[in-house]
Amino acid sequence: MTTYKKDLRPGGLRALGHEIIFEADTPAGKAFDVILIISIMLSVLVVMADSVHSIQVQYGKALYVLEWVFTVLFTVEYVLRLICVGKPLRYAGSFFGIVDLLAILPTYLSVFIPGSHYLTVIRVLRLLRVFRVLKLAQYVGEANVLMGALASSRRKITVFLFAVAAMVVILGSAMYVIEGEKNGFVSIPASIYWAVVTLTTVGYGDISPKTAPGQALAALVMILGYAIIAVPTGIVSAELVKGPEQKKISTQACPQCSKEGHDPDAEYCKYCGAPL
Repeated sequence: MTTYKKDLRPGGLRALGHEIIFEADTPAGKAFDVILIISIMLSVLVVMADSVHSIQVQYGKALYVLEWVFTVLFTVEYVLRLICVGKPLRYAGSFFGIVDLLAILPTYLSVFIPGSHYLTVIRVLRLLRVFRVLKLAQYVGEANVLMGALASSRRKITVFLFAVAAMVVILGSAMYVIEGEKNGFVSIPASIYWAVVTLTTVGYGDISPKTAPGQALAALVMILGYAIIAVPTGIVSAELVKGPEQKKISTQACPQCSKEGHDPDAEYCKYCGAPL
């Protein structure tokens, strides 16, 4: 344990690796992030191109090789991130840690489940690191405010969703009774599906009422849809208004838990207490 801590001190190999991989304030760290972001974009383009039949037929083998090259590189990078941070399990369970893992798993799963490699497009989430590279740390702070507002309003939104779920069950069942199987409402679950599609104002049109009472109920559901859409927006907006005033933050990552969002003059991590 002592040796591990020494390696995280300035001059240690892990400290050097952490500075390059997690930080964007040094030329080496910024260069690493720029190369990483370019690699992520190229890997996503490879996956997208592979889904186009004409391109896949002509360049399928080359795209397959490129996908595995990117996957191996990202795997090495993920392992290095775990090695260079003081608390690897905490990083592995963080948002970026989970995204980094999910970005490489689909390619390995494609060996057993053909086609699953297309899920590697989740790598596009890793581009959120561009805010660190471009010194847009305040955007990270704004994202924290938004996430905080969503977390604060989760109970109200949960109650709202339960109310909507009960509403679509009742409306769907009523439509099933009114229209019946002869008009396409073959079951209550199918009718609930219609209620969800109509209430959310999506309106696919694959199922539609044919009778006057059914059309009247559909009109009521459509009007309710506009009111319902506004409710969660208002709940989150109210929490955003009540949110704390945004402070300036730095792009520095904690060498122990890899958390960001610290004050510019912070000397210790506010999440785990480790020296910055």
